[in-house]
Amino acid sequence: MLSRLTGLGRDVLIATRFGADAYTDVFNIAFRIPNLLRRMFAEGAFSQAFVPILAEYKNKQGEAATKDLVDHVATLMTWTLVLTCVLGIIGAPVLLYFMAKGYVGQATEFNAAIIMTRIMFPYIGFMSMVALAGGILNTWREFKVAAFTPVLYNLSSIAGSLFLAPYLEQPIYALAIAVFVGGVLQLGIQVPALLKIGMLPRISFRVGTAWQDEGVRRIVRNMVPAILAVSATQISIAINTSIASSLKTGSTTWLANADRLMEFPTALLGVALGTILLPGLAKAHSDGDTAEYSDLLDWGLRLTFLLALPAAVGLATIPEALTATLYHYNKYSAHAVQMTSNALVAYGLGLLGLIVVKILAPGFYGKQDIRTPVKIAVAVMLVTQALNYVFVPYFAHAGLALSVGLGACVNAIFLYTGLRKRGIYQPRKGWPMFLLKLLAALLLMAGVALWAKDQFQWLAMRNTPILRIAALGFVIVSCAMTYFAALALMGFRPRDFRKVTRV
Repeated sequence: MLSRLTGLGRDVLIATRFGADAYTDVFNIAFRIPNLLRRMFAEGAFSQAFVPILAEYKNKQGEAATKDLVDHVATLMTWTLVLTCVLGIIGAPVLLYFMAKGYVGQATEFNAAIIMTRIMFPYIGFMSMVALAGGILNTWREFKVAAFTPVLYNLSSIAGSLFLAPYLEQPIYALAIAVFVGGVLQLGIQVPALLKIGMLPRISFRVGTAWQDEGVRRIVRNMVPAILAVSATQISIAINTSIASSLKTGSTTWLANADRLMEFPTALLGVALGTILLPGLAKAHSDGDTAEYSDLLDWGLRLTFLLALPAAVGLATIPEALTATLYHYNKYSAHAVQMTSNALVAYGLGLLGLIVVKILAPGFYGKQDIRTPVKIAVAVMLVTQALNYVFVPYFAHAGLALSVGLGACVNAIFLYTGLRKRGIYQPRKGWPMFLLKLLAALLLMAGVALWAKDQFQWLAMRNTPILRIAALGFVIVSCAMTYFAALALMGFRPRDFRKVTRV
């Protein structure tokens, strides 16, 4: 929650300080390169391959063998990342040629993108090591530090916008510098937590020795299909970024700001639950407890539906209220608010799919089955790009958001079907009535949201921000009270969503 709130504050500050112009567009494009690689190799493929095997070592082979595995993985990862970062800094113009085709002919903006990419590229190195540390801590059931680390990046960006940007000839470079500093801070805060559990990695120059470790080789073998799976998603994002750079100026920024609001519930529910589920699923698999494995997935899905569906309804029904209250200040125009709102509605239509994927995918990863999500991810990438072909000509940048959301829904359906066919997940009784009650509560909430948001002139309240914030608070509280009151009247109780103590 703290990470999402500070991230939202960061994006609001960036939007109001820098607006939605060509330079904010190229910053968002430049940042996507190290961020894309981070998600592809670090938080994505690496975590999915590393955590189940680490949990197996911890549960079956003891602390000494586990520590050796951690040391060898860290050694191999460190020197691979050093090489990757050097090549990325040198090859930044080539990467940007594919990621920012719309700016290739605009020398000033393209050169700015190259500089920012080179400043930010080491971020992938820092964040890959953060993913290693986070995987270790999560396996030891220490979730707080790993979950808190993004707050430091957000605070770094806020500080860069407020205190560094005014002193630079090109203020946007402050954001790139803040990314670098944020990566250093996120890695540094993990060290005391790793020391506390006795798992701080020792990095050596013996890459060959590290490679001889059978556990390391198993992780790398599992990473190959995982990279393909995550790559499919990230390639789709890269294509979308390139398409957005060819649309109207501001399109990339409008999408990025809508994406931040979409990521708020996605991270709070999907990422948080997925992070907690994977070590639990890996342990249940290691123990041979198939009933616990299925129950964990069922618990995660019920909690997700309970909380993700009202978030989706909120994004779809009050997009202007959200966007205007958060972004409509200084350089962020009424037109930018409208364009961001359009993208937000599109994201809202696919929000459930985006979150459910993060619950269902660990169902395969916990059993060290990464090949099935690979096949699904490749198919979904093709579906998403086909949807772009249909939607972008009609809805421009919002069409990109709609394609991503609907593609995620297809992904979720395929994952669910695969888990059921393999007998990995067996839904517990009561789902039809559970969904029927949710639908009734959601309809009531949507009616309240549509009525309440029409009581205010959101754009006209630009000069009274406190009043506008209070109005948004009134709308959100009214919706929440309606939804949860309706559920309570239909018999829902918090204890119904508590999992067994093993979670």
